[in-house]
Amino acid sequence: MKNSSVQIIRSKKDLRVQVKEWRMKGLKVGMVPTMGALHHGHLSLIKEIQKHVDKVVVSIFVNPKQFGPHEDFDKYPRSETTDIKQLEEVNTDLLYAPEAGEIYPDGFLTSVTVTKITEGLCAAKRPGHFDGVTTVVTKLLLQCLPDVALFGEKDFQQYTVLKQLAKDLDIPTEVMCGKLIRDDDGLATSSRNMYLSPEERQIALEIPKTLKQVIAEIEGGAMPLQEALDKGTQHLLDSGFKEVQYLEIRQSDNLEPITQTITETSPILARVLVAAVVGKTRLIDNMPIKILF
Repeated sequence: MKNSSVQIIRSKKDLRVQVKEWRMKGLKVGMVPTMGALHHGHLSLIKEIQKHVDKVVVSIFVNPKQFGPHEDFDKYPRSETTDIKQLEEVNTDLLYAPEAGEIYPDGFLTSVTVTKITEGLCAAKRPGHFDGVTTVVTKLLLQCLPDVALFGEKDFQQYTVLKQLAKDLDIPTEVMCGKLIRDDDGLATSSRNMYLSPEERQIALEIPKTLKQVIAEIEGGAMPLQEALDKGTQHLLDSGFKEVQYLEIRQSDNLEPITQTITETSPILARVLVAAVVGKTRLIDNMPIKILF
């Protein structure tokens, strides 16, 4: 795009030159990796990371390796011109928008795998998904080497995995979590929300309502964990969801399952996490919960 206030770079070589120039001036660099189709949730991440750094790099790359064979890679929304306009509105310094060959050149044979915390939840229905995520994020972080990288709270499993990745591989980037942003009607913001028909959108609103109900029943002691989760799952199905892939409670720090056999004297900080399909659209969401046995 001509005359954009956002610097646009498409090669890792040019990206490294620019980041090096900033570092020589003593500036702190942050990165927000995205797949584009930006919405106000993405923009909130950019505004948040601007509080911690001097220069912000936003990457846009629709990563083929994290899509399964029957998922929506080809149909995934791509809108670079609109994305750039939004990046300008929040004073983004640099857009890194590489072509596929810049990330996965001919002969690319490496995959990065994080174990244990990639089991269950989204991984159960999306085999290979997290290997695709961890591989591309490793590439992006090493190409940019930001001081800070910010990922959204909506995909809480992904954030937990990427924080572990940076720690285990000694990548000198602080991985931070940006607050989950909701639309005015309560639905978690997502690029995939544009797939929803008006009728499907109304059905989708039962996700945050159900999460709140599960939390109220468990924190209030009105219902055992599994009973509350089973009730929530059935409510979503009765509301018109085609499938509830999971509705679970996991510990916030390590995604370990919460069970009635855990005995603690202080509340356990946890997450209620859900993935459900309405029409042809898969939606995820989560909310914090405190559990005391």
